[in-house]
Amino acid sequence: MNNIRIPAEWEPHEATWLGWPHNKSDWPGKFVPIPWVYGEIARYISRGEKVRIIVEDKNHEAKAKKIFKAVDADTDNIEFYKLKTNRGWMRDSGPAFVKDENGKVSAIHFRFNAWAKYDNYKKDEKLPKFISDKFKMEKICAEHNGRHVVLEGGSIDCNGRGTLLTTEECLMDDKVQVRNPGFGKKDYEEVFSKYLEVSNTIWLGKGITGDDTHGHVDDLCRFVNKNTVVLVQEKNPEDANYKILNENWERLQDAKLEDGAKLNVVSLPMPKPVYFKGERLPASYANFYFSNYAVLVPTFNDQNDRIALGILSELISDRPVIGIHSIDLVWGLGTLHCLTHEQPE
Repeated sequence: MNNIRIPAEWEPHEATWLGWPHNKSDWPGKFVPIPWVYGEIARYISRGEKVRIIVEDKNHEAKAKKIFKAVDADTDNIEFYKLKTNRGWMRDSGPAFVKDENGKVSAIHFRFNAWAKYDNYKKDEKLPKFISDKFKMEKICAEHNGRHVVLEGGSIDCNGRGTLLTTEECLMDDKVQVRNPGFGKKDYEEVFSKYLEVSNTIWLGKGITGDDTHGHVDDLCRFVNKNTVVLVQEKNPEDANYKILNENWERLQDAKLEDGAKLNVVSLPMPKPVYFKGERLPASYANFYFSNYAVLVPTFNDQNDRIALGILSELISDRPVIGIHSIDLVWGLGTLHCLTHEQPE
């Protein structure tokens, strides 16, 4: 590709995409509060950019509008688009937006197959084409060795300068939730280079326990600026995440940026384990989202909430850092970053 790059999330957005919740099986027994959490998220995002909402039909749209009015969202900044979907995890089913040196935005169509785990994803597969057609963007199909590459937005994180974070558990496992059978690191790095202008890939090991995506990096380690990442850490040696996160910390001590400089690594705490109906949930402060107005951070009624918010506030000084109560949201096995998708300015 010619000089197109994937921008960092903190760069200016034209809009954020959200899929208004409708699939009650994503939050079995806990669906009632979920639209209100989405309303709170949209309330903050709408203060600084457009919020583009995917809805099923007019009735679905009317329910969303009622909530936006109740929570005092900026309804002038909220737009609705009708498309039938299986789920609302925009991060993973949406296109990867890239920009060229003139600022033109194009849509990279990676294939979505529901994390190589679920069968109902055929409607979600249509989202990249729907968005690129609606906004008359150039559509670029990501192919490698004649195959349409499977890649979810939550499996990568970029600094906008050519460095990308990902995990071996998600992309390299050849037995569990296999995205692209037969792909090695070299294959992925060629894809990242060709379609995202990434010259430097940092491979971490495993993702956190409870993550049904099998290792998405956006619950584990995130860029907060061009040379700094936060990595979640677990202090309890008895916790299942303790060894996993320590091993990732050790890997990052030798990590370099695209220009050969040393990566700055900051520790972010983990909340105490969150369970619902006996299932460990992927509760993590790393699943935050940069909007134009604020950085939204999932919180979990935990003593580490304020510590995590404080660390991120010290690292990010150009916009407020705001906690969003996510105890109910995480029952869907994802939180703020998973359900949002930025469209660059």
